[in-house]
Amino acid sequence: MATSIASALEWWARTKGDRDALVFAEETLSYRELRNWSGRVARHLADHGVAPGDRVAVLGGNTAEWAAAAFGVIKAGAVLIPLNPRLVAAELHTLMESSGSSVIIADAAFTGRLAEVADLGSKFDILDLGALREHQAGPADNPDETFRIERDPDDTLAVIFTSGSTGLSKGVILTNRTLLNISFEATLTEDGLRPGGRTLLLLPFCFTPGLVWGLYMHAVLGSTLVVEADLDPSRAVRRLAEHKIQAIFGVPLIYEVMAKAPEFADADLSSLITATVGGAAVPVPLLKKWADKGVTLRQIYGMVEGGGTVTATLTHEAAEHPDSCGIGSVFTEIKVVREDGSEADPGETGQILLRGPSVTPGYWGDPETTAAAIGEDGWLRSGDLGKRDAEGRLTFVDRLKDLIISGGINISPVELEAVIARVPGVEEVAVIAAADEKFGETPAAIVYSTEDPAALTSAVVTECDKQVAAYKVPRYVVVRDEPLPRLPNGKISKREIRSEYADLTGRYPKVR
Repeated sequence: MATSIASALEWWARTKGDRDALVFAEETLSYRELRNWSGRVARHLADHGVAPGDRVAVLGGNTAEWAAAAFGVIKAGAVLIPLNPRLVAAELHTLMESSGSSVIIADAAFTGRLAEVADLGSKFDILDLGALREHQAGPADNPDETFRIERDPDDTLAVIFTSGSTGLSKGVILTNRTLLNISFEATLTEDGLRPGGRTLLLLPFCFTPGLVWGLYMHAVLGSTLVVEADLDPSRAVRRLAEHKIQAIFGVPLIYEVMAKAPEFADADLSSLITATVGGAAVPVPLLKKWADKGVTLRQIYGMVEGGGTVTATLTHEAAEHPDSCGIGSVFTEIKVVREDGSEADPGETGQILLRGPSVTPGYWGDPETTAAAIGEDGWLRSGDLGKRDAEGRLTFVDRLKDLIISGGINISPVELEAVIARVPGVEEVAVIAAADEKFGETPAAIVYSTEDPAALTSAVVTECDKQVAAYKVPRYVVVRDEPLPRLPNGKISKREIRSEYADLTGRYPKVR
């Protein structure tokens, strides 16, 4: 059946062949050029022995070669395994083994690291990502240009490993059917995502926003993806205006640094229709900075297992309900349940469940985890806490695993982080659990600031005293003069912070 990304790419190459598909800093690929190049890559992989269903990993940055590989792999009938370039050898070894990848297409810069992976016991063939340039051009009307192997729409297309903020990466399965469902549902709710539209991508190809909402979705929609290799705030703002970008998505950090760029004040952002933000709480002052430019930043709730964006604040409610993540989507349902599975009352915190055509069919090679996460009724247990108001609007509360349990009472780090982030001088904040002899756990705030530590600590405690119950006020406040560690997707790395401050109670005094 021609129900696939590859068939969509073929259609746009035939009907809108000269339309820009991908725009990089130094290069632009039309739909015809992308179809031709990826077809030759697919043939090259088949000639190399890659068979339908084989797993092929890709390791590198946001380049045209990476895009050609990503399309070439699926056109060869293989399963794409996108790998995070920041992973160390041991982590890459785990993912190569978990996915069963027999081939890796990697940038030459990773030769040494892949040698370490091989030394750990992984067996795989290495193809040079840069060498795919050899297949970019060829004789006119070469049948390799349209080469593709069609597979069942429900066969695995790609496996995206979660970012591992908990230390346990799981391989989330993506099929052609789920990808098409994600794409079509997005067009029903996002006016900025449509055939012929233009989106700016500031995130890596190897993650869900870059691969699903970036490369693959735009090939389905026949729209243009403007790609940045890395985040340069000034250049990103210029790209928004120069390319009349209609859609952008990212974590709060991206919008924060762009708003601080000198070009932001005078930039013409009138073309921007869809601007969504997720992955962390969004400070109200940041929302106002973009609103003053005529751009409505809309909060999302999302996860890899739900196709990326599960629900987003409705545009007409964004100003009045900035903390809301919307009511679900056209075909995606959400609900909040208690521990016994019964539906929570409005305002009551519980676990977020979701169900819809964009939800993953499961985890790669892990039927037990799949069964534990997805019930027979199709509801996916997110592992996240949220609450809904009387009109059904969802507000994300916290990760279930991140809750601080102090004296038997649950404390949400996200709630405290939102309060502390409003304290003047606080650049970044993460709240973690610290051991406590009396209560078991107590909140500890790790703050990045260039202000006087003693004065800032006092201000943090004072503000918390005003805004939250006494048992929630952090008993430890650590002020550091360097930014908090982040995951490659831009989220603050709680796991790394917990590791760095594992002995916090022995190093720092209580502040209250």
